[in-house]
Amino acid sequence: MPSSADRWADAATTLLRFATAGSVDDGKSTLVGRLLHDSKSVLADQLEAVTHASRARGQDAPDLALLTDGLRAEREQGITIDVAYRYFATARRRFILADTPGHVQYTRNMVTGASTAELAVVLVDARNGVVEQTRRHAAVAALLRVPHVVLAANKMDLVDYQESVFAAIAAEFTTYASELGVPEITAIPISALAGDNVVEPSANMDWYGGPTVLEHLETVPVSHDLTACHARFPVQYVIRPQTAEHPDYRGYAGQIAAGAFRVGEEITVLPSGKKSTITAIDALGESVDIAWAPQSVTIRLADDIDISRGDLLAPSGDAPATSQDVEATVCHVADQPLTVGQRVLLKHTTRTVKAIVKEIPSRLTLDDLSQHPNPGQLVANDIGRVKVRTAEPLALDAYADSRRTGSFLLIDPADGTTLAAGMAGESFASAKAVAAGDDEDGWDF
Repeated sequence: MPSSADRWADAATTLLRFATAGSVDDGKSTLVGRLLHDSKSVLADQLEAVTHASRARGQDAPDLALLTDGLRAEREQGITIDVAYRYFATARRRFILADTPGHVQYTRNMVTGASTAELAVVLVDARNGVVEQTRRHAAVAALLRVPHVVLAANKMDLVDYQESVFAAIAAEFTTYASELGVPEITAIPISALAGDNVVEPSANMDWYGGPTVLEHLETVPVSHDLTACHARFPVQYVIRPQTAEHPDYRGYAGQIAAGAFRVGEEITVLPSGKKSTITAIDALGESVDIAWAPQSVTIRLADDIDISRGDLLAPSGDAPATSQDVEATVCHVADQPLTVGQRVLLKHTTRTVKAIVKEIPSRLTLDDLSQHPNPGQLVANDIGRVKVRTAEPLALDAYADSRRTGSFLLIDPADGTTLAAGMAGESFASAKAVAAGDDEDGWDF
């Protein structure tokens, strides 16, 4: 009989988070609209509203892109500006979809949408092939450790459904993405406007024997078993009722970020380094012997230790090192620049500390992956390496090991504006390491 952890892991595989990306006018929103429409995930009133809006623009058929482009500015310009999230389901799987913008100036929006994605669909216009923005989006997907990438060669109807055109695009993109270390790349020829190979197989491309986009989304293995990761529990709140019924109750509440915790296990409190033993775990009002990510629980310890919000509990045999020096890759998301010497707040899980930007060693040019040394500052949509010194020690994992405890935010202390999203440790995985199996789980964390 499967354990509770096994049942939870099995249930988790029924949900897929994915993001779409591509250059302007490559058809991202049309693809998303086609997915929603052909999978019967559009309500009648939604379709009626889209049909009415399309007629007002002089179009005979419903413009399915309007199902995701909800902002007035998006509809007027026919582009995607902000990340649009959509939720839909089929008989085989549930989906959370992030439709991200294609403009270079909205790279930060793509980072937001892809940061929690387990799969990225990168569209290209079959007439144009792989362009700079295609390479940029592939690089961002690799940087964010998105484990599965789909190349959707769209508008195949405009190139007469030629197999040779698709083959050339697929070969070029696969070579580039493999060099970035992306572990799995799937290429699919489609026409989002006509519906070819989106939900139903195309009668116009009998030379293609692979899955449709929806079939791949439904069957791609997403075995993110967080119980196998390094166990981490950021403390969110300290519970002290001090009532007659619970005079001595002291519990540490929060959401398990990764791994599993068991009663009787020795843990280390970070950054203090003090140790204790778990005496009880409370989940949904009941005591349990084991809890795993992403459950929200209250953990009780054998010793009265000074623990507060922002502290991290980890197994004593697998505790991360603490440091006040953070080296990371960041995507700058604010309109104001990030400069050397700037004082910021660094938010990691539930802990926020004062920090200063000591150095910006390089800015990444995503077009060719070259490094521009010592730029002095990062502006909106820039991606670069930074070195930050914090006022207090932090227990960061490498982002390659954990997207949850290896990520952080840099915040403006004056007004609370988010300045940058950071990923601790190395940026890209090497293709050689992935091929050799050093990252054998395919970035599933």
